[in-house]
Amino acid sequence: MLLRMYLRWAERQGFKTEMYDYQPGEEAGIKSATFLVIGQYAFGYLSSEIGVHRLVRISPFDQAKRRHTSFASVYVSPEIDDSIEVNIKPEDIRIDTYRSSGKGGQHVNTTDSAVRITHIPTGLVANCQNERSQHKNKEKAMSMLRSKIYEFELEKKREVTKKIEDSKLDIDFGSQIRSYVLQPYRMIKDHRTKLEIGDVDRVLDGDLRPLMQAYLRMRRGEKKS
Repeated sequence: MLLRMYLRWAERQGFKTEMYDYQPGEEAGIKSATFLVIGQYAFGYLSSEIGVHRLVRISPFDQAKRRHTSFASVYVSPEIDDSIEVNIKPEDIRIDTYRSSGKGGQHVNTTDSAVRITHIPTGLVANCQNERSQHKNKEKAMSMLRSKIYEFELEKKREVTKKIEDSKLDIDFGSQIRSYVLQPYRMIKDHRTKLEIGDVDRVLDGDLRPLMQAYLRMRRGEKKS
């Protein structure tokens, strides 16, 4: 549901998207997904989405039609261009290949062309399985990894109280940034800005503008103070 919401948001903005990695869940849903968003201020807008999201609904997978609560973690990093140098030592990375798992785009096949690159010193990971060519998947995964390392190092240098990894909270009660309640009532609430929206369907269909703007205004106010 979150994946569809963000893809619809990008479409509403006139942004382009490209799926890099898609891992289906063991029984249903998605285990993880990674995609690129191309558009003006895309990272600035989407930075408001970093954190844990909570969903309350009647599960379509429960025959007893009971109410279930589930959580998903969202992480966003900016893409950096080639003018910014990020030095990655060959001995600091581990490259694994695996079989593409479908829904990653029309070019996904069943060969071992998917690539996962792990940066050992930081533990940062980048996956890509969208291309037929293992070489192209490696190239895109390295680009993502460079972006993640760059953002990671920026946060260290700034010595901010909340580093970017701190926003990836434990997926549990009390840690969420936003709740999407579909049962027993219908309401979306951002726990940072306290903004509540009753038109749940509109938000889940990609209209995130009020939520994003409220968060960005709050952040601007914090910086001024």
